[in-house]
Amino acid sequence: MKPGRVVVILNKGSGRKDGQDRKTKITERFGFHGISVEFIEFEPGNDLEEIASSAAAASPDATIIASGGDGTICGVAAGLLGFDNQMGIIPAGTFNYFARSLNLPELVEDAVDVIAAGEIRQTNIAVINDKVFLNNTSIGAYPAILQTREGIYERWGRSRIAAYWSVVKALATLRAPLKLTVRVDGTSTKHRTPLIFAISNAFQLKEMCLSGEDCIADGGMVLLVAPDTNRWGLLKHAATLLLGVAKQKTDYEMHCGTEIDIEMSRRTRPVARDGELAKMKGPFKLRMRQKALNLIVPSDLEGGVR
Repeated sequence: MKPGRVVVILNKGSGRKDGQDRKTKITERFGFHGISVEFIEFEPGNDLEEIASSAAAASPDATIIASGGDGTICGVAAGLLGFDNQMGIIPAGTFNYFARSLNLPELVEDAVDVIAAGEIRQTNIAVINDKVFLNNTSIGAYPAILQTREGIYERWGRSRIAAYWSVVKALATLRAPLKLTVRVDGTSTKHRTPLIFAISNAFQLKEMCLSGEDCIADGGMVLLVAPDTNRWGLLKHAATLLLGVAKQKTDYEMHCGTEIDIEMSRRTRPVARDGELAKMKGPFKLRMRQKALNLIVPSDLEGGVR
């Protein structure tokens, strides 16, 4: 059903940092469809989850739209849990994994057209210690990569090449591995690893040429555990993932489940969620929440949302 009113939560600094131009295009295209639009802009460091939940509480009949990258979309989705508002997406990030998993167009005008059509589907949402992630979450090497990436972005700008270079630079200086216990749907295993990486988006698995789509289709998530190795071995394993040639049991160990618990001796760790970094206290509990979000998707989207 066509939305009567939309509230756009806009990250002006996402992707190419074309926020003002994007805002103008969004306004004009919604005007073309006869839909009223309101904007909420936010600054780095603002609580995006709170912004989204406040917008939903103030306007229960409005469609709430995230315009930004995966981190922005994740924050808005987190704020809408527990609300009946429809959620739309206008992608504007570097990778746009979640938007691409929905076959959403990356051109602003075309994304607005999808929202105006108003095709709604419910989607499952993954959480780590009740914090939402739409694509992936990780502990260990990948959070270190994100810390390195920001410095590279500041110097060279945001691009996929810069993102890949940050992987090489961060892994070349990585130190001690994690010692942890993983419990998947009640079954425990012990690991010594530099990286654990949970994925709840089947599209990202396909992009990395990894198996596990059936797990996600059945309502679960995939947990990848890298083998314990030196930094150059880890660099090799990371490269196999990036190039889409990783082999199960050689470059990673894979688990599938709807309830995953991770325990380690050092309780507080940097945790990455959809490209955003924050410190969290363990033990880490990963869960799937079924049909938790009302998403606007293209009418011709085949299969499930995830």
